[in-house]
Amino acid sequence: MDIWHLKVFQKVVEMKGFSTASKAVNLTQPTISSHIKELESHYGCKLIDRLGKQALPTKAGELLYGYAGKLTAMLGETETAMAEFTGNISGRLVMGGSTIPGSYILPRAIGQFTKEYPDVNITVIVGDTEQIINEILNYRIEFALVGAQTDLHKIDQKKLIEDDMRLIIPAGHPWANKKQVSLEMVMSEPFILREQGSGTLRSIQKSFASRNKDVSSLHIIAELGSTAAVIQGIKNHIGISILSTIAVAEELAAGSLKALSIKNVDLKRHFYLTTHKERTASPLRREFIRFLDQHLCYR
Repeated sequence: MDIWHLKVFQKVVEMKGFSTASKAVNLTQPTISSHIKELESHYGCKLIDRLGKQALPTKAGELLYGYAGKLTAMLGETETAMAEFTGNISGRLVMGGSTIPGSYILPRAIGQFTKEYPDVNITVIVGDTEQIINEILNYRIEFALVGAQTDLHKIDQKKLIEDDMRLIIPAGHPWANKKQVSLEMVMSEPFILREQGSGTLRSIQKSFASRNKDVSSLHIIAELGSTAAVIQGIKNHIGISILSTIAVAEELAAGSLKALSIKNVDLKRHFYLTTHKERTASPLRREFIRFLDQHLCYR
């Protein structure tokens, strides 16, 4: 048994299949099956159940998957530590981001970082806040930027970026010449909501609660699973919504969308640097976060 066997096993579990995993790691399906059998022989128990076209971990497999994540993460940290010792910042860094940071903030920072450190390979996993925190807990990503806080005791968070959310409307909307509207006016308009689990939705709920209002009081016309989908919904006059101005910066500059404030409703929020309390920061992670802190213009 070696670390490569564990990486193959991880991929089978994550992709829920031998054939899909074989494509992901560029090995034949029989080779994938052989690696899994070697692991099962080594540990003396069945690790994967084949259920039709799906491959799912047994209870023993779930246990091994957790430790495999820790071991492969430690290997990555070892590689970057040795690179740092020799004065060469290189290696692979896997990070996460909820929709706004993952789609709009991190790509910009990564572009600048890799110009300075061309031997670094970076992967960004994007999902809603709950999904990304779960990825951290399972050691699949080293850190993340998310738009909401959590009370999970294994997670550490600190404010990194301030985000200014606004009511976003299409340019042709009757309110287009206004700078501010009342919350009561917003309640009467068709509204597009983000999906449960998103940091944006949590922030809206928190802002409304400060005014003794509930999101369910909105005239919800649609619930969409991404910021990009909400933006398209607004452009196509499905409804209005509350979004980060970072996400709609191009549309605001072009004039296709307008951003309004809501009277007596504080829509400011923060994006949080989110890590696992029990995971030691790799040198590459420390360097990227230092870079992020110095170069981000969103404050």
